[in-house]
Amino acid sequence: MLDFVIFAVTFLIVLVSAVLYLYPASRQASGIPGITPTDEKDGNLPDIVNKGSLHEFLVNLHERYGSAASFWFGGRLVVSLGSMDLLKQHINPNRTSDTFEMMLKSLLGYQSGLSGDAAESHMRKKLYETGVSKAIQSNFSLTLKLADELLSKWESYPASQHVPLCQHLLGLAMKSATQTAMGSRFEDDQEVIQFRKNHDAIWSEIGKGFLDGSVEKSSTRKKHYEDALTEMESVLKKVAKERRGKSFSQHAFIDTLLQGNLSEKQVLEDSMIFSLAGCVIAANLCSWAVYFLSTSEDVQEKLYREFNQVLGKSPISLDKIEQLKYCRQVLNETVRTAKLTPVAARLQELEGKVDQHVIPKETLVIYALGVVLQDSTAWPLPYRFDPDRFNEESARRNLSLLGVSGSQECPELRFAYTVATVLLSSLVRKLKLHHVQNQAVETKYELVSSPKEETWVTVSKRT
Repeated sequence: MLDFVIFAVTFLIVLVSAVLYLYPASRQASGIPGITPTDEKDGNLPDIVNKGSLHEFLVNLHERYGSAASFWFGGRLVVSLGSMDLLKQHINPNRTSDTFEMMLKSLLGYQSGLSGDAAESHMRKKLYETGVSKAIQSNFSLTLKLADELLSKWESYPASQHVPLCQHLLGLAMKSATQTAMGSRFEDDQEVIQFRKNHDAIWSEIGKGFLDGSVEKSSTRKKHYEDALTEMESVLKKVAKERRGKSFSQHAFIDTLLQGNLSEKQVLEDSMIFSLAGCVIAANLCSWAVYFLSTSEDVQEKLYREFNQVLGKSPISLDKIEQLKYCRQVLNETVRTAKLTPVAARLQELEGKVDQHVIPKETLVIYALGVVLQDSTAWPLPYRFDPDRFNEESARRNLSLLGVSGSQECPELRFAYTVATVLLSSLVRKLKLHHVQNQAVETKYELVSSPKEETWVTVSKRT
């Protein structure tokens, strides 16, 4: 399966191979400066392997060759853009394709919609976005309930106890995402536990199993991955059958898909994408946000004051979220500082130009978002966690352009922003978050950036 990704470094590299598989590109070089192929067959893949991730390779590439740089995947040219100015020139705000959909569908072997006509792609994108919006609204009380349950658990801890952020917040995200995506079937904890088992098996191989093709070389691991994928698809098909043509008190994401003009295969694919990506993005946004807040008492207190001013003693509601301006700045800065989605990609359908550089037709163009999000010309003191930088309209506009905030954010990220806002409104009003001394948090760069190891905080009750 997916033989063309055997040598992929991360599943972001699988995107490269998937796009080039679908759209065979010209092998011609361009005038864009860049690194020459290290290997005749694999191009610069050995260099990416040596750096540890595509993001870390791109950081080095742009340091050496500037904001527009090229490298080789196999015998094919790839162009990377690593500055806000170049991205402004290249990004089309009317795009119909979605980076997460393209990457995950390629990895999972889902090809429908990847090379379809523009009208169908636009229709599916709108239906997908509508489904996420309706599901968020209908399941908001569920997300609040889950956040309050986690708060109660943390309130019971002594001040010295270390709280495992990744473990707890993945659990919260998993419960919220499964019910939001697929409905009341996942009120049963055993269903969630089984979903998490399959989810972890799939995501683990996507994230690291394609690193060196090891999943293809191990029949045991490959079978484990394929069994998990088959079982998850089977559950999604059962949910679709149970809910088709029926009305439920809580509207799930899959309900919108079933009401649309989609085939059974398209319903399966889109519900799989949201279930996989929604969990991971929400879990990591929440984990990074709580971690960064634990490192800044001033930011915590400012956020605490906003929650009290806007919400008083009442629980958060969906209509109040828009009034929580500083909370949104905290989450925006979390996305930026963590480089939550470090790489995106677009196919150059026609010959194009950025500055004086010509990009040949059918070249894969990488958006080095992780490089741009740490660019000091766009973000003063880029390595500092400073939500106040988003007081400036220019900063908000830049983040929106990158597709991680505002009108261009992907639906899964919109879901994650909602879950994180609800979580912080529960935690920060009742608890103080404390950084664990001498804790070194390193980042694992994949499609979604996450801590390499478990990350810890301690908590104390507000008086």
